[in-house]
Amino acid sequence: MPASPRDLPIWTLAATSLRAGTPVALLCVLRSAGSSPGRQGFKMAVTEAAVAGSIGGGIMEHKFVELARQRLREGDPTPLLRPQVHRREAPADRSGMMCSGEQDVLLWPLTAADVATVAAIVNALQTLSGGFLELSPDAGLRIDAAETEAASEAAGADFYTYRPGPAWLYRERLGFRDQLLIVGGGHVSLALSKVAAALDFELTVLDDRPDLPTLTANEAAHHRRVIEYENVASEIPIAPHQYVVVMTVGYRTDAVVLRLLLARARQARARQGRARQGFPYRYLGVMGSAAKVAELRRGLREAGFSAEEIATLRGPIGLPINSQTPEEIAISIAAEVIQVRRSADF
Repeated sequence: MPASPRDLPIWTLAATSLRAGTPVALLCVLRSAGSSPGRQGFKMAVTEAAVAGSIGGGIMEHKFVELARQRLREGDPTPLLRPQVHRREAPADRSGMMCSGEQDVLLWPLTAADVATVAAIVNALQTLSGGFLELSPDAGLRIDAAETEAASEAAGADFYTYRPGPAWLYRERLGFRDQLLIVGGGHVSLALSKVAAALDFELTVLDDRPDLPTLTANEAAHHRRVIEYENVASEIPIAPHQYVVVMTVGYRTDAVVLRLLLARARQARARQGRARQGFPYRYLGVMGSAAKVAELRRGLREAGFSAEEIATLRGPIGLPINSQTPEEIAISIAAEVIQVRRSADF
């Protein structure tokens, strides 16, 4: 069964508690910097008897959970926004941790008036229908409808946005921040899907072979489609956190897919006026031996792609751990994807 977005258990606990009349509070990291254990967007739902999620763990999280429970017992509906500095020598707002980072934590008691909004958030996460969560002292907790693809592309790479100050505003997209698309549904694709299912990706697998057993058996993917590879570019939405792994059945189909993906990247950059050569793919890689990948690069040069465009293609993919089995290869690829994903987080 495909994995749900990381926040779904948090909002499910909140929805269940509100419907039952059980007091519940939301903890949310609105901002983070440096080596903060809780990153922007981390959340918890807290009741007297249960918690879901995390805002970073350790003594800081323990103190916030206890503070939330105290306020729930007292019936205090007042939101609290508090900086947390993870340095022993900090003059104020020390968290009790020594990670050297910072985070701003919001304690937001939920009320009966939030039932419909929380239910809508749960539905959006369950159905991957998109939309936006907003929190502010003026408007409270609210949800916006999903953007069009064009608006999403124009919005850039921000999944979370935060405007500090007395009239602060926190906004985030609902669902998976990162999308992993695997072109090719064979044995390594199946193994990679199982690994990626634990890594908070919305996962799509494409192949051109009807009745492919490993594609049929892939229950980790959110989306599985049989396509003509000549149409692959239209199957990949433009998104700021798109990771694409190419592992089709052979060299010829790999070459077709890569030409189309690089051509689409060129068009997207021209349309948006972006100089960054990696746009619109956060990661684009192809599986294969060094000799095969060198031949693919040669073919791309002959097709008219520049050295800068070809340099955005990773290959052979996977961290060098001498992997041999599909499962080992999948772990090496997933590790490289994580490395790219986290390189922009600090």
